[in-house]
Amino acid sequence: MKKILALVMMIVLALPTGGMAQDKSGVPDVSMFKTMLDASKSNWVAFREYDGKQWIYFSNILTARCRLKEIRYSVNSDALDERFEMVRCIPDMPFALPSDAPWDATLITLPSQTAKTMSVQLVFEDDAETEIMTYRPCEGVGDGDVCEGG
Repeated sequence: MKKILALVMMIVLALPTGGMAQDKSGVPDVSMFKTMLDASKSNWVAFREYDGKQWIYFSNILTARCRLKEIRYSVNSDALDERFEMVRCIPDMPFALPSDAPWDATLITLPSQTAKTMSVQLVFEDDAETEIMTYRPCEGVGDGDVCEGG
């Protein structure tokens, strides 16, 4: 996950200033978030088996929540029949989570080994939709290990 975050930061810093156009709220333009998420789409979710549960993290996606309208997902199908509730955006710090965000603001938990696949599609504030990405947990991930989907 650290590699992905480093990649995202490199992309952000490499964008010309025209790509970093700020609106009145101080949040970078939606095009920057689309570029970031497209570059990291193989790692939008991460899987973890821990404490008898399967933890599925949306952390990489949530860095763009200020310009996202919706995170659609489904477990073991491509129906996209679930929505991940995002915490509020902080316009002055669009990549940070609010200090009052609940502990599970970046994840969902399921019974152990429930998700064999996780399909995800993002909808941006301009109603543009990403392609549907489907992820599978890594084989042999043990208790406490994190495996980025792909």
